[in-house]
Amino acid sequence: MATRVAEYAINDLLRIMARLRDPQGGCPWDVQQTFATIAPYTIEEAYEVADAIDRGDMADLRDELGDLLLQVVFHARMAEESGGFDFSGVVAAICDKMIRRHPHVFAGQTVENAAAQLREWDEHKRHERERSGDADTSVLAGIPRGLPEWQRALKLQKRASRVGFDWSDPRPVLDKLAEEIGEVRHELDLGGDMARLTDEIGDVLFVCVNLARLANVDWSTALRGANAKFERRFRRMEALAAAAGTKLDGMSLAEQDAYWDLAKAEEKNRVE
Repeated sequence: MATRVAEYAINDLLRIMARLRDPQGGCPWDVQQTFATIAPYTIEEAYEVADAIDRGDMADLRDELGDLLLQVVFHARMAEESGGFDFSGVVAAICDKMIRRHPHVFAGQTVENAAAQLREWDEHKRHERERSGDADTSVLAGIPRGLPEWQRALKLQKRASRVGFDWSDPRPVLDKLAEEIGEVRHELDLGGDMARLTDEIGDVLFVCVNLARLANVDWSTALRGANAKFERRFRRMEALAAAAGTKLDGMSLAEQDAYWDLAKAEEKNRVE
């Protein structure tokens, strides 16, 4: 007989969080946390949501969304304890923002298409910054500095493209990428001054983000795929070495490359 799952609502989660944070009887770990210590977990949970979506795992997505919701509740509880705001304030703020930034839905205005809506969204954000006293009028204003750097690079490039500072095709970016790689090679030939090398490799990474954007490839999806492919092939290398009675550790790079090529060949044969 299946066990009946208890039914909960958001208020139950708020009460659970309050109990966990109770200095007199809560969880010692939860009580010790601050906004700064919880922030990395918030970022991690967002990535785990993306991973569940990428894998198409709906059960896991449900659980990961719950973990992400817990992060919101955790931050709101800490803010309430310090007299800043509470969870209801978070809900009120996002509801107000969504209504305010969607006048074509809630105020009878019209918008041509999704692209036009994105432009309107940015205009709403710009006006909101002005009303808050933000004097930054650059087209790049308002891009958060706490984003992963690849994501911030993407947003900077998209913003610059709105005033025409952009390539119209990904092919010229390949030439720029070759140029930047050449500059990295030059720095290595000179002895690899760390500051210069960091600068030049940063340029390569920035151009790679631009290449993906102009080719209409999602950078994060592409890198997740590359990571998964590397992990899959490396694990197969380990398995092949073990089947031969040996280990990768201690092999020469040429010997390891032979196992890598074998793992690649197996994948190619399965696909074909």
